[in-house]
Amino acid sequence: MHLPETAAAPTPRVQPPGGTVVTTHPVGPHPVDQSLPPGKLLTSGLQHVAAMYAGVVAPPLVVGAGIGLSTADITFLMGASLFTAGLATLLQTLGIWRIGARLPFVNGVSFAGVAPMLAIGKSAAPGHALPAIYGAVMVAGALGFLLAPYFCKLVRFFPPVVTGSVITLIGLSLLPVAANWAQGGNASAPGYASRSNIALAAATLVIVLALRRLLSGFLQQVAILIGLVLGTLLALPMGKTDFGELRHADLVGFPTPFHFGAPEFQIAAILSMCVVMLVCMTESTADILALGKIVERPADEATLAAGLRADALGSALSPVFNGFMASAFAQNIGLVAITKVRSRFVVAVGGGILVLLGLCPVLASVIALVPQPVLGGAGLVLFGTVAASGIRTLTEADLEDGDNLLIIAAAIGVGIIPVIAPDFYAHFDPHLRIVLDSGISTGCLVAVALNLAFHHLGRHPAPTTPALADPPLLPVPEPR
Repeated sequence: MHLPETAAAPTPRVQPPGGTVVTTHPVGPHPVDQSLPPGKLLTSGLQHVAAMYAGVVAPPLVVGAGIGLSTADITFLMGASLFTAGLATLLQTLGIWRIGARLPFVNGVSFAGVAPMLAIGKSAAPGHALPAIYGAVMVAGALGFLLAPYFCKLVRFFPPVVTGSVITLIGLSLLPVAANWAQGGNASAPGYASRSNIALAAATLVIVLALRRLLSGFLQQVAILIGLVLGTLLALPMGKTDFGELRHADLVGFPTPFHFGAPEFQIAAILSMCVVMLVCMTESTADILALGKIVERPADEATLAAGLRADALGSALSPVFNGFMASAFAQNIGLVAITKVRSRFVVAVGGGILVLLGLCPVLASVIALVPQPVLGGAGLVLFGTVAASGIRTLTEADLEDGDNLLIIAAAIGVGIIPVIAPDFYAHFDPHLRIVLDSGISTGCLVAVALNLAFHHLGRHPAPTTPALADPPLLPVPEPR
């Protein structure tokens, strides 16, 4: 079997004289734990920031506009979200104690909470929307932290037939986001879905594919970043690049703790955000498992628990600095899969860049110069790669088994409904829609439930013979 250049070869088990099993260890750290030269760390980290930037600033933009904040307050919210996303990413990649998956795992503002936060804002008294949201997020984060060691025990119910279905759904669910970016990102904006926007997205896509085909080495690894720069340059003569935010941005700005007032704790808001926390934990579980497969360090219960704790702690602390609930960013998993750069320190540098962007609005505005259609063209590659990784994982399942095919069909079929028919659950209870409108969550729940029904409940494991329990030991020649 051919192994990737960066993967460590499996260690043979040998039987020396006397019967003691000796296992040799590969030289050097796992690629996940390897550092890179400063130049590669910076450019690769910047590439992760470019891939996630729009996803981080979109929720505060939508929530801020929905609850009637001024432009200045919305800009403040966006900077605070960048700052807290950076802190959560550092916590996830570097880790402290049993907190942090210590994988190249990017955290940012979860879009799953946007609808519930808008509902909380509309029901709150004037001026109390954000304090009510922040209080609910803090309690939900604390709940997630306490549940993490128990939630992670679900890992044994995520065989390849489940993880492959969920990873595929992650990619498929993200593709409409890329399509929306390619059209312009905002349906009410002038020129949305215009031929020029779509042409710019297509040109960026072609540039990225050409760079991946023609370049080699490190330049090939940062092809997405180069494609974003070249696509932005193409957008200049087309008038697609907006320099307005850059002209009015401050050089330095700190997200003052509790800028919008002390948190308020309202029962209905807390219950709503606790449901969102469970949804985020379900999605993060799937994302951690997917990333573990891609970087060839499969996530066990301890890794899952540590990753979920980082999500929850990041969510609980985020409101202090005026941020929202933190969760995994699946688009960056696609970036890891494409570039093959598996070092968690690259993503940690990206987290540091996010912190700086949150502290320096001018720098944040520079990143914001990348037009939405350019992001859309690159996003098609990123998100499509996630779906392709899921299909590759499905090949590890026994596809000759009709039960597995039914699990895959039902999970993807149910999970794709919110993607292709966003109003499918329009007449359901709003609290129930928090779960139903997330195709990743519903698909994951269906896959886990059917896997339990077909492969666990009422079945007894087949006895394992000694010959199959362990690989054969290699004899060591007697010394001459």
